[in-house]
Amino acid sequence: MRTIFAVLYTALVFGANASAADTAALEELREGTMKKLIFSDPQAVSEVSFTDPEGGERNLSDYEGKHVVVNFWATWCAPCRKEMPMLSELQDEFGGDAFEVVTIATGRNSVMGIKKFFEEVGVDNLPLYLDPRSGLARDMGILGLPVTLILDPEGQEIARMRGDAEWSSESAKAILRTLIGEAES
Repeated sequence: MRTIFAVLYTALVFGANASAADTAALEELREGTMKKLIFSDPQAVSEVSFTDPEGGERNLSDYEGKHVVVNFWATWCAPCRKEMPMLSELQDEFGGDAFEVVTIATGRNSVMGIKKFFEEVGVDNLPLYLDPRSGLARDMGILGLPVTLILDPEGQEIARMRGDAEWSSESAKAILRTLIGEAES
């Protein structure tokens, strides 16, 4: 029996140390505006739904199995206008089976207004999702905009950025490459 406990304890210690080492390595990659990206132990995310343009319900759990950058934004948000093309660039570069950018317009944002916003900033590859009553945002502790979360493949929040960031920077891309396990090109 003691042997089983010793093996379990060793596995937990190595697992905890690997997780701490991984986070430390990711933190070392933060430069410029990416220094605002705060890593945390994996945390459960809200099960409150958001909608697609047709009113269909979606959940963050729909994206389990891949790393996800979730951006809470609004059409009236000036920093959101600046960072949305950079998020689009991330989707172009990394999007696929292992990674996706999910954008959720929070609060009063009409579908027409979102489409116009995307057209004005030159974005045509990001999802048009809405959180019209800010239920998901509130449940996730989103207190201002923009806020961006990174979810792991288990669907848990592992990092959070308050405010806008240079998502097209080498720092941001290095962090994502490390997370999704891509070799540097």
